[in-house]
Amino acid sequence: MKKIKVLFAAAELTPLAKVGGLADVVGALPKALAAHGVDVRVVIPRYSIISLDTLPHRVVAENVTVPFAHTTERVTIIETTLPGSSVPLWLIDHERYLGRDGVYPSPEVVAETTRFSFFSTAVLSLFNAVDWWPDIVHCHDWHTSMIPVLMKILGAKDSRLRGIRTLLTIHNLALQGMQAADELFDQMGISTSDLPQLSQRDSTGTHIIQLVQGILAADRLTTVSPNYAKEIMTPEYGAGLEKIIASRSQALSGILNGIDDVRFDPEDDPDIAYHFSVNDLSDKKNNKQALQTMCGLPVQEHIPTIGIISRLTDQKGIDLVESVGDTLLTKPLQLAVLGAGAKGLELGLQKLAQRHSGNAYVRIGFDAAFAQKIYAGADMFLMPSKFEPCGLGQMIAMRYGTVPIVRATGGLVDTVENIDAAGNGDGICFTQYSGSELLNAVDRALALYQNNKVWHTVVQRIMVKDFSWSASSRKYIDLYRALIEKI
Repeated sequence: MKKIKVLFAAAELTPLAKVGGLADVVGALPKALAAHGVDVRVVIPRYSIISLDTLPHRVVAENVTVPFAHTTERVTIIETTLPGSSVPLWLIDHERYLGRDGVYPSPEVVAETTRFSFFSTAVLSLFNAVDWWPDIVHCHDWHTSMIPVLMKILGAKDSRLRGIRTLLTIHNLALQGMQAADELFDQMGISTSDLPQLSQRDSTGTHIIQLVQGILAADRLTTVSPNYAKEIMTPEYGAGLEKIIASRSQALSGILNGIDDVRFDPEDDPDIAYHFSVNDLSDKKNNKQALQTMCGLPVQEHIPTIGIISRLTDQKGIDLVESVGDTLLTKPLQLAVLGAGAKGLELGLQKLAQRHSGNAYVRIGFDAAFAQKIYAGADMFLMPSKFEPCGLGQMIAMRYGTVPIVRATGGLVDTVENIDAAGNGDGICFTQYSGSELLNAVDRALALYQNNKVWHTVVQRIMVKDFSWSASSRKYIDLYRALIEKI
């Protein structure tokens, strides 16, 4: 059977350009697809934060022309591989629009919408430059959602583009890429008649929501969990786009994200003090002691430690944690928090830890090695998200035998089954987004923790759940084949 050829186009990629979970997907899924025989390549911008000094690379094309903003820009295509694999990675190098600042630049450097409008246009100049034409372009989030639009426009004159199918994965519907219509038309050389939907109007003028155009133009759509695919067709989770999503429900699928089960392996994790397995959990207790010591918390085996590793935003439910924090910390538990985000929430959690210094620790920032110590050393993992397209933290926590406490939303519903009276299930779930419900969920977890036999059984059960990319990648391959068969 002919190999399926797929190009991933995205704004982020672990570990070269990571901001959030999007980077983890783009860094891991192509490797899993390649292991199943897919000819997969990845393209991202060459940001200034990506140093070529430690990457084996070569220039495969120079002076590649990209029509943009009534002129012709020239880009360089650099080829390397995804770190730790043989999957080809192309970096599009252009100092003015792509090279300055980080992944998401300061407005005074370049507008995000301009950066990714240029990148999307440049991707279509890639195929001739590298002499490789994919069967499918797999786009990710709003940053590349104009690619399906451009391919339909240009495909009217180019049969090679017309033969390529497009798939758009929505990682976070709340991020949409709104741009002034005149600016977008000027940059991309298109008009209202080229778009699948008319622009949005408000008091400041006429705007284009790039994500909307991609949703309507792409051949197929996916989200990063089955439940999130259903949620985004409702007013509560649709971010104003629920009717547009619903209009394309027949083209929409939800495929759960995976985790790197080689990187996140308690038997071989270089960032934890003691290795352990589902068959021998004795050293999980030692990791807990090491975590307590690092956090300046009393070393108490029988007091459960709850970990939080998160962006500190309302989306992640951190406002709930702050609002009931004083009550939470009167309970027989310890709290270890790692994260960064909204300054108000950062300050609120720091003050909470100061008021309860004997049983709470908060570290602002992100430290990948310390995160692993929390996953391995905590007894429970708290993730009370307001909405959660998929979530990776709960899956990583379970891999380390750390029982999740989650709000039943998005991908958390697909990955965490509520523990029933008989002890069946994976974690503690609550439905209503409120501080009182969060506290009730913690109380249920504390009661369960006191039953050593049931707790041990739950820990062993969650450690062997298969959240690898292997299963999810097969679902993508089935979707790719269905798309190709329609050509």
